[in-house]
Amino acid sequence: MGFSVDMLRGGTGVVDHQLSRRSLLNEVKRGRVSKDSVCDAHPELIRAARNIGEPSKTICPICEEVNVALVTYVFGHGLPKNGKCVTDRSDIVKLQRTGHEYTAYVVEACPQCRWHHLLRVLPIAVPKRTRTAAKG
Repeated sequence: MGFSVDMLRGGTGVVDHQLSRRSLLNEVKRGRVSKDSVCDAHPELIRAARNIGEPSKTICPICEEVNVALVTYVFGHGLPKNGKCVTDRSDIVKLQRTGHEYTAYVVEACPQCRWHHLLRVLPIAVPKRTRTAAKG
């Protein structure tokens, strides 16, 4: 699931991986990187993409048959070591209320050919009133 800028801490700290994605896709098109080596998503990621991923309007750049799905994993205090796959905005709101800092990783995945790529990494905003209350 993708999230908007309003969920970020002041709009800072976002790491966008679009340039590395473009570079990798260019290498695949040139034949320098095999499709098999980039279509190797873990079965759990593909399951999440099929069942709870946020549909996107982006067609898979490898198979060009279906649209990729966005899957968001969150890591941080009190979460399992392999993170938590968030399914909707309410999951994020619950994490914000804890006052702890979390990091979200948004991955695109193709349920057809198993292409996957990390799109962006972003901090989850802690509401200002929560941060203020935690300090005082």
